[in-house]
Amino acid sequence: MSTDQWDREQQLVERVVASFDGTPDPRLRELMRALTRHLHDFIREVRLTEAEWQRAIAFLTATGHATDDRRQEFILLSDVLGASMQTVTVNNEADGNATEATVFGPFFVEDSPEIPLGGDLGGGAPGRPLWVEGVVTDTGGDPVPGARIEVWEADDDGFYDVQYDDDRTAARGHLHTGPDGSYRFWAIVPTPYPIPHDGPVGGMLAATGRSPMRASHLHFMVAATGLRTLVTHIFVRGDELLDRDSVFGVRDSLVKDFEPEPAGTPTPDGRDLGDRPWSRVRFDIVLARRGE
Repeated sequence: MSTDQWDREQQLVERVVASFDGTPDPRLRELMRALTRHLHDFIREVRLTEAEWQRAIAFLTATGHATDDRRQEFILLSDVLGASMQTVTVNNEADGNATEATVFGPFFVEDSPEIPLGGDLGGGAPGRPLWVEGVVTDTGGDPVPGARIEVWEADDDGFYDVQYDDDRTAARGHLHTGPDGSYRFWAIVPTPYPIPHDGPVGGMLAATGRSPMRASHLHFMVAATGLRTLVTHIFVRGDELLDRDSVFGVRDSLVKDFEPEPAGTPTPDGRDLGDRPWSRVRFDIVLARRGE
């Protein structure tokens, strides 16, 4: 590249960046200036062609068209590019023994049904029964009573309830910890599943030779007064997808032992499962103090 060409490109970058100098909000000004620099750096680094830019515009347009109140294609795009996980990492600095956060995902739903301690949030979803228990504490080791725990997961067929057309509510719910910070409930053993890949994000994965599969996981969101809200998963030890989760959400500390129990083994709460085998997992949760 000639010096004159480099100068012409650099002058354009500087003019566009300067156009945001008058932005009243200082944070918005910082974001727009940095975004502009990085976008222009990318275009210049790869020597982007006009045809490639038009294809990128078409891809983003298609991503918008694929997004509705039941499907968030832009979250999928953020997830598979690792942007969601990087944002989580930046905003959740390690705090001693606090439980690590991971991606939120596109399938959380407000106003999930409440279940009592020891209740069943499966809602009839197909899958192997799973007993989940643990205790919620702060980083000082003190129990957190009354913490709200939201849980959601895919069923044994690899679908969340919102992916069905019959308005079912299954494999999701919320409960509150007891006076000693403990919690327990029945769910179903998570299994691997593909993120929705029939849209533009799926097309991108196929074009780049990447799998849409997610490692088996159970979603948690835990909130308590005065403590940082935690969004996380737990993963199944031994799952072959742990090192190639399509959204880069796996953290070693969140991989847990899901212990299988044969049919007829007494359950912790005396529930009669007949001739069905079941599993159990323990997940102790440590919440960081707000602002730490």
